[in-house]
Amino acid sequence: MALVLSVLEKLQHQPNSTLSTICFIIIISILCIVKFTRRNNKINNLPPSPPKLPIIGNLHQLGTLPHQSLKALSDKYGPLLLLQLGQTQVLVVSSADIVEEIVKTHDVAFSNRANTKAAKVFFYQCKEIAFAPYGEEWRNKRKLCVLELLNTNRVKSFHPVRTNEVSTMINSIHEACAKESSVNLSKLIITTSSNISFRCIFGLRFETSDDGRKSIAEVVRKMMSQFLKLGVGDLFPSLDWVDVLTGFMSRLKVTFAELDEFLEEVIEEHKRTKRDDNNKDFVDILLQLQERDMLEFELNGDTMKALLLDLLVAGSDSISTTIEWAFAELANNPKVMKKVQEEVRRIVGGKSKIEENDINQMKYMKCVIKETLRLHPPGPFLIPRETANSVEIKGYHIPKKVAIYINSYAIHRDPKLWDNAEEFIPERFEGNQQVDYKVKDFQLIPFGIGRRGCPGISFGVASLEYVIANLLYWFDWKVPNNNGALIDMKADYSSGGGRMLQELLVDLFEFGTMKI
Repeated sequence: MALVLSVLEKLQHQPNSTLSTICFIIIISILCIVKFTRRNNKINNLPPSPPKLPIIGNLHQLGTLPHQSLKALSDKYGPLLLLQLGQTQVLVVSSADIVEEIVKTHDVAFSNRANTKAAKVFFYQCKEIAFAPYGEEWRNKRKLCVLELLNTNRVKSFHPVRTNEVSTMINSIHEACAKESSVNLSKLIITTSSNISFRCIFGLRFETSDDGRKSIAEVVRKMMSQFLKLGVGDLFPSLDWVDVLTGFMSRLKVTFAELDEFLEEVIEEHKRTKRDDNNKDFVDILLQLQERDMLEFELNGDTMKALLLDLLVAGSDSISTTIEWAFAELANNPKVMKKVQEEVRRIVGGKSKIEENDINQMKYMKCVIKETLRLHPPGPFLIPRETANSVEIKGYHIPKKVAIYINSYAIHRDPKLWDNAEEFIPERFEGNQQVDYKVKDFQLIPFGIGRRGCPGISFGVASLEYVIANLLYWFDWKVPNNNGALIDMKADYSSGGGRMLQELLVDLFEFGTMKI
């Protein structure tokens, strides 16, 4: 500092030195800030960070496919990255052994959620289980879902629903075949998976209304699109007012009001109509639990509606996305397609309907599904977490209130864990019972990890397996008019965190073009 003052004194006695003095002060100030930051990082021993820009930090490095961009950054800087996204600190984890340390040593510290404005609006200020803060009430709600809604017997009881909806889909495809027309498989898969989830949750089909009113399908699609968007205030809290100015918050509230009205009507209808035990859906079960008043938390109207929306979001988009990716990979790998179809058809043996016991014997098909979830996890960043307190991971200091993005996409493609990691090879799971969805190890984590892992694995997998088995059993598939060309898999556009951050970049760009 004495040297700096000495230089300044000399500059001040030189003619026309004002500009030089100002420039010198700016340069010294920047150097001091950089030095202080580096010293602070060294003292705290924070994880490595890629170079960042003023104000926006590392936002520019996310790219159009953030899970791929962050994998590339992790390959360069290491499996623990501390990013600055606007005014928000984000820790990106891209290593199975670090995930294992988090679960086995620091799971409680990493069990809070980094909630967005959309999550707070749509889930009644996070009164459900996916986005609720960690604590005793959350544990009781999760226990209710596991024991009452998503247990093995309950999943089996919904087999008639799956059978009925898949039969409707198969008949639609048969009609298209009779007319020798192509089939929009994506649309059929989305409709079928949505109908299965809707009927299990609400006892209704996911259909367009004929009475001129906006259908619940349109409202849910709008909600899913808005839910995946971050507001400017999510990453720049000091610019929270921007989301009001741009109408972001009002759009969320309008959609929420439409959803809330639908949920109120469904719940009131269920109160008036008593169903027998064989036909109960999730609304019936929750109302029955509410009447008993034996729960360890208050199951009021808002909490019930939040739980129902939780189940809807978790049970629809992720299932249809995974099925689409499975058939895209099979279309690109005809030998795998032939092998899995031969297994399915051999086990079913010409019967007119696939039975649950048949599914249990389809070992190779289960490998195909695992390999699809490995390469294309429906939520590449899982659901972002937040540190409840500061912790030490691999010798690095992780501050309190840091958002945690676990990049399952990067872990699932780690060449240290997987041979030929970028290739679709279902055989890698044959005879390997150690790698499964229950996370005995941490190589395959499409359904999350630890306390905040998805409680609906059985429900989701049952629908996945039944839909895929039927599509493979009844039809031979090929891509129309592709002249032998492969489907382009490079434009990997998974849902969840990747899409959410991509939507944010689009929103920021659009805001930057506005005249205010």
